[in-house]
Amino acid sequence: MSNLSDKQLLRELRLRLEERKKLDNEMKELSKDFQGVTKKLKESEALKSHFISNISNEIVNPFTSILGLSKAILSVEKNDWKKVVSMVALIHSEAFNLDFQLRNIFVAAKIEAGEIAPNITKVNIRSLVQTVVDSFNIISRKMGIDIKIEFNIEHGFGKNFYFKTDSEKLKLILSNLLNNALKYSYKDSQVILKMWVDEDVLHASVQDFGTGISEKNQKIIFERFKRLDSGINSINRGHGLGLSITKALLDVLGGEIGIESQKGEGSTFSIVLPEARNIVEGFSGDGNDVFFDEDDEIF
Repeated sequence: MSNLSDKQLLRELRLRLEERKKLDNEMKELSKDFQGVTKKLKESEALKSHFISNISNEIVNPFTSILGLSKAILSVEKNDWKKVVSMVALIHSEAFNLDFQLRNIFVAAKIEAGEIAPNITKVNIRSLVQTVVDSFNIISRKMGIDIKIEFNIEHGFGKNFYFKTDSEKLKLILSNLLNNALKYSYKDSQVILKMWVDEDVLHASVQDFGTGISEKNQKIIFERFKRLDSGINSINRGHGLGLSITKALLDVLGGEIGIESQKGEGSTFSIVLPEARNIVEGFSGDGNDVFFDEDDEIF
């Protein structure tokens, strides 16, 4: 070093300073990345904690209601059947809600594990939609909400229309949208479910005339575990899983979802679902039906 000229020495110092500056910048970037990861971990833990808390309520509350109502029925006088019928209706409502939430939870677990894939059949769309709507009849009547179905499907076999897709996933998609519409609707209002086909694409929309969603909240409603009204005393049930599940299932099926909403005036959720290209055999009604030829013997 002692043999270096002043010019060489300055150049060496400049190079070392530049290297030091470069290292400092890299350290700053690493620090920023670390802070970002830490923030995401904290957010993830908060979301999971909130999710688990709400899931516990969604499971425990219906079970508690079912057990309490069942016990009450045992003590009802034989001639007081009106009270029994009322209690049985409440049990059905709580059991339906519990089953619905558990289906979402199980699907969410499969999505997280990367174990979900389409199971394509020829689905009777009219039958599937009617089955979904019928499953919410008790809840809608209790709230005084009329569910109106509007089909704009002219072709098919008589009143039936078959479409290649996953019946169980489509059923859960429509169920979540309908459940969401009922949950945020005002009493004595209406929910409109529309279905139509454009070439090989199935369209559906679910419109309610309820509380609506602000433009700001429309950007987060499809995120996992998000819920717009997370207050302790919220009158609306649910844990923000349904819409994220709906979007994830549509992603699996190659579909899309959109929303139009105005605060205080209601919301319209629309889905676009292309017909599957897979070659399939057999038919599916509402996802549970088995079809036989007339010559088949059934034992």
